[in-house]
Amino acid sequence: MDIGVISMRYARALLKSATEAGIEEQLYQEMITIAKSYAEVPALRQTIDNPMLSKDKKRALLETAAGENPSELCRTFIGLVLKEDRENVMQFMANSYITLYRKQKNVIRGKLTTAARVSAQTEQKMRRMVESQTNGTVEFETEVNPDIIGGFILEYDTYRMDASVRNKLNNILNTLKK
Repeated sequence: MDIGVISMRYARALLKSATEAGIEEQLYQEMITIAKSYAEVPALRQTIDNPMLSKDKKRALLETAAGENPSELCRTFIGLVLKEDRENVMQFMANSYITLYRKQKNVIRGKLTTAARVSAQTEQKMRRMVESQTNGTVEFETEVNPDIIGGFILEYDTYRMDASVRNKLNNILNTLKK
């Protein structure tokens, strides 16, 4: 069976259970933590996929990967995944849950890149602007990149606004070349 189909089925069932229990936000944070754990510790996937490692040790590892104090639903879910021998798909299940949650709650990811650190007020203003454009909640990430020289680059959903000095200089250069 396809990994995408399996992970989506488990993620849908988990989101439904979490919504019924009223803890979908908490589970969302736990799934983000699991996904980050897999991304930051590549050995986690190899260890979880190891058939020689006992289910109890895999359970302990996955519960630790979920954060300090995972919810009862998260622990039960991990137990079910291990019981059904689907631990090799856990990373995909976490990412599928994140995607489904964002879709259900209309959460948009946004990114603001600037040449220098911006104030919290400026960041909040950009967040409100994106939220008003999308009619959703925005998870905002800021990044400092001195290479853009000045200005900013705002990205969200499929939209990208490049108001950087580097971009404007490149446009002028391209115009002069023609």
